[in-house]
Amino acid sequence: MRGPEQGVECLRDVKITRNYTKYAEGSVLVEFGNTKVICTASVEDGVPSFLRGKGSGWLTAEYSMLPRATQTRSSRESSRVKVGGRTHEIQRLIGRSLRAVTDLTLLGERTLYIDCDVIQADGGTRTAAITGAYVALADAVQKLVSTRVIMRNPILEAVAAVSVGIVDGVVLLDLNYEEDSTAEVDMNFVMTSSNRFVEVQGTAESKPFGIEEMDAMRSFAISGIRRLFEIQQEALAK
Repeated sequence: MRGPEQGVECLRDVKITRNYTKYAEGSVLVEFGNTKVICTASVEDGVPSFLRGKGSGWLTAEYSMLPRATQTRSSRESSRVKVGGRTHEIQRLIGRSLRAVTDLTLLGERTLYIDCDVIQADGGTRTAAITGAYVALADAVQKLVSTRVIMRNPILEAVAAVSVGIVDGVVLLDLNYEEDSTAEVDMNFVMTSSNRFVEVQGTAESKPFGIEEMDAMRSFAISGIRRLFEIQQEALAK
């Protein structure tokens, strides 16, 4: 559990390091406490078959967890027959979140690939991935604009995500693994900088939760995401 110096309505220490890898058009290391995710944004000419000839671009995401990102080693998903259900769900969530704030018609027939690789997991990997991937995406499209590959920046607004839950009857923001594993309620909020929701995921692990608890968790999440927007902008301003 978090120490006495950390408030229940506080984010963990959040850091975003840009240009983390050499070759990708956009790359960041995002850290939510002890959770660390490398997010890269790559640009390639061409789009899936369902978009060919329509003059629109595409954005898609992949998510993976390295074998020793957790306390015990897990096998690489590339060695399995297919991607696991949790991985499939998270990478679709990341893609939806970024497409929600991107005007794909301004890309031309190009595809933006977002790759989120968890190198250390301590809760909130999907929310960290979304928050960091936005910064990687912003860097990638800025390079397209500055080199006149595209004429306008297709990003409409920022997007970020955070977890919130109820642990021992107390609402907590940005849960680590220990808190998440014992939470009575676990929720993830994805929001844009215009205060609109992209997705809200919530589950009661034991007993149902009420409207007042829901409102408290929503309030914590909105406060946390507003701070994440500030951190994103601070990183992009450097």
